[in-house]
Amino acid sequence: MSKTATLQELDRIDQALQAHLNRWGQYTDDQLNKRPSDGGWSPLQVMHHLILAEGGSLDYVKKKLSFQPQLSKLGAGDRLRAFMLKFYLSLPFKFKAPKVVGDEVLPEQTTFGETNKQWLQIRADLRAYLEELPEEHFSKSLYKHPFAGRMSLKSMLQFFGSHVERHAAQVDRSLKPASRANA
Repeated sequence: MSKTATLQELDRIDQALQAHLNRWGQYTDDQLNKRPSDGGWSPLQVMHHLILAEGGSLDYVKKKLSFQPQLSKLGAGDRLRAFMLKFYLSLPFKFKAPKVVGDEVLPEQTTFGETNKQWLQIRADLRAYLEELPEEHFSKSLYKHPFAGRMSLKSMLQFFGSHVERHAAQVDRSLKPASRANA
């Protein structure tokens, strides 16, 4: 993996995120705060879950590198873990979120404007951090996913992309019956 390939992956997932945010921004805060009838998360709670996951991942990488750790080079196991994580996220089953990104830490009510701003700031912080990292870190097993284990920074970004897509479908399903604010 290279720094260039990793930043290209960030470009790709940022474009996908912006498309989702543009679509979701057409709804009112009331619509976005409404929980589905099955008792799941509201669209804004889903967005906050994703923000927490991405922010926590960035914090983990920063903390890990602050100790000047001995990092292993990427190998077949890293690619297999990344593939399995992507496969796992593509399954149609509901999974319980870890407590640090689950029900207890999600806001009951918030605004799209604040949520959008917070998510874009996390992504800007991530970009700035990755741009400053030395090239050598991009070929190491640096990120540790709570279930899948160690993988590269590019694989971390691929996880972010798959995670957003999984939950974007959830948000879209819960908004489908709602009429758009601008319609």
